[in-house]
Amino acid sequence: MPQLFVILAALSWGFISLFVKKLTIYGFTEMEIVTIRVLYAFILLIPVVIFQQKKGILRIKLIHLPYFFGTGLFSIVFFNWCYFTAMNKLSVSLAVMLLYTSPVFVVLLSYFILKEKLTKKKLIAVSVTIIGCSMIALAGSGGGSQWNQTGFIIGLGAGLGYALYSIFGKLALRYYNSTTITFYTFFIASLCLVPFYRFWEKMSQLPIDAHVYMIGLALIPTVLAYILYTIGLNRVESSTAAILATIEPAAAIFVGILLFKEKLFFLQFIGILFILSSVLILSLKRKTADVSLSAPREL
Repeated sequence: MPQLFVILAALSWGFISLFVKKLTIYGFTEMEIVTIRVLYAFILLIPVVIFQQKKGILRIKLIHLPYFFGTGLFSIVFFNWCYFTAMNKLSVSLAVMLLYTSPVFVVLLSYFILKEKLTKKKLIAVSVTIIGCSMIALAGSGGGSQWNQTGFIIGLGAGLGYALYSIFGKLALRYYNSTTITFYTFFIASLCLVPFYRFWEKMSQLPIDAHVYMIGLALIPTVLAYILYTIGLNRVESSTAAILATIEPAAAIFVGILLFKEKLFFLQFIGILFILSSVLILSLKRKTADVSLSAPREL
């Protein structure tokens, strides 16, 4: 059942907040957690690439390096920092839904940068997302205990950051496969972060549990989820995979409410439904090349 791989990947992404919250409790900043994720993920990707044994899989041209700085630095680093910060300033439920605005950002960026057509369906999806975000903002500004205006803006930044991965990734896909792009994305991200965020200096005083969460962050919602989603995407239609991946916010909301005792207000819930609706609208009858990078989520 290939759909099961996509579902398991979505569930893996949905549990990322468990690792982020725990590492925050252990004293790591959001940027240190981002560094942990990208560095450990890069290390774990090395045997994956070796196992594939494809000739020239790591061969790239220097002229294409800007694509990987785009996916690694301007997308992965930026989007992860925004996402993790939003989790700590808002709630897991709201953070994941603001991340799910990324397909709409892809639509807008593709129109201006890639000169793609802005169809009626895309305009409807953009409008529905704006309404959903407005509902979430209105519910929060009305006195929600887990509301933070800065967190809301940063949460939207997560959607924008992930959308940038789709733009730079689509440009890179003209020359390289997804494994090559993923490998160099995490390599560039690690290269840019490690010299500045020396998280290992805190590790000597941490319990074993902290190390488990650090490895788990890179393994479960990152490398394992990517492998599972890729396997599923190769066996089911990409539009189906994109729809199945919307299990992620359901899992994230479940984790937030059950483990972190978060509350979800009625208007926020309606806003979440609007945002999910826009994702489903964009997923219907889309071509494989469009969905594989623009629908949340591969990383």
